[in-house]
Amino acid sequence: MLIKIILVVGIIIIGVLLARPASGDRHLALRRLFMVFLVAVAIVAVLLPNWLTSLAHLIGVGRGTDLLLYVLVIAFLVFVSTTYRRNVLLDRKITLLTRAVTLAEARAEDAERSALGAEQESDGSEPSGGA
Repeated sequence: MLIKIILVVGIIIIGVLLARPASGDRHLALRRLFMVFLVAVAIVAVLLPNWLTSLAHLIGVGRGTDLLLYVLVIAFLVFVSTTYRRNVLLDRKITLLTRAVTLAEARAEDAERSALGAEQESDGSEPSGGA
């Protein structure tokens, strides 16, 4: 009985931590509803392990542990694919930001050179070119 309590509390804590919005990240309502659903199913599976075996038999899997393994493999693959897509989007954003910063720095340097050149022309001196 103690292990069931520990597992249920652990699942609830993990579910709450995963459902919390991260800084700057938009969490959709569907994502949170899905998380609540997964936490509820995990709690039921811990409290009523025979339920998982019955569900496994109902859908044609031999044991509940096999069903759990299959679901975890699918969940892992979903996690990997969504993480990959998120990383690709972040890489694109970083590239765009880097380009924007580089262009802004180049414009600032050009404006600084133009201002310095105009100032030197008004003084009547030649711009110092270095080479």
